Amino acid sequence: MISTPLTRWFDLTTPVIGAPMAGVSGGALARAVSQAGGLGMIGVSGRHSAEFVTAESAVAGEDQLPFGVGLMIWTLADRPELFEATVAAQPSLVSMSFGDPAPYVGPLHDAGIAVAAQVNTVADAHRALEAGVDVLVAQGTEGGGHTGQRALLPLLSEVLTLTDRPVVAGGGIATGRAMAGMLVAGAVGVWIGTALLSCTEGLNGAGARQRIREASGDETVLTRSFDVAEGIAWPERWPGRALVNDFSRTWHGREDELVDDAAARQLVGEGRRTGDPAHAPLYAGEAVGLVTTERSATDVVRELTADAEKALRAVPGLLSP
Repeated sequence: MISTPLTRWFDLTTPVIGAPMAGVSGGALARAVSQAGGLGMIGVSGRHSAEFVTAESAVAGEDQLPFGVGLMIWTLADRPELFEATVAAQPSLVSMSFGDPAPYVGPLHDAGIAVAAQVNTVADAHRALEAGVDVLVAQGTEGGGHTGQRALLPLLSEVLTLTDRPVVAGGGIATGRAMAGMLVAGAVGVWIGTALLSCTEGLNGAGARQRIREASGDETVLTRSFDVAEGIAWPERWPGRALVNDFSRTWHGREDELVDDAAARQLVGEGRRTGDPAHAPLYAGEAVGLVTTERSATDVVRELTADAEKALRAVPGLLSP
């Protein structure tokens, strides 16, 4: 068993946190990650309801195992009920990311809930520390979904110099060797998302999971084109890493023109409704080429952990007497 400050804090048997991917990570996926000894999380966007948070949290917590909820701070000004429902659900951990976590840390701590924040820059890390966040997640640009511009390893290394609080590594981690590497680098755990995109418990459909399994790691793009097309007010500093498709090939880098092209924007909306992979966004990270099978998230986390343990046992052999 791999023991770190993260596993001891949350009573886990593996230092794996399932990333809260909105539209994919519901209660069943979170529960499956937790059943493997990790900490599964539910992803909540501004399109979700308070009832969704309540219902999915009930599923995630069915076995009385630790689970978490991930919120997007920039959505909460208009949707405060999402935060209220999250506190009421009493998860073990809440991720407050993509904005200033300061207003939320106190109420969560008062409710006995630990707080994490994904950080994409050193400035983000300073802000999270000043807010009193318990766990920092160094989120590299290699990860899928909305993220920053910095690569994981140098970002992680800088964040680790700033604090003694637990720091988790996220972005491009889909194998046991990669997990072991992050632990050796100083992280207390890993934050995995793309590795779970083809899991049977996900909220995404069979077609999306098949496209994930067929994709290469060379096929992603960090783009705002899908957000602009859908009229989603994601702050510009967080574009989304998605699989390249016909729409992104045409419109990535031309977002200013896209704003005024209603017909082009409609293609993404229709793609969402019909599941058309040529136009619908499918967010995935650079590790997507390593995801080749459809199986339970419990199996994914168990295999990741076993392979990481094997890799960690091999590390001493690198040193000469």
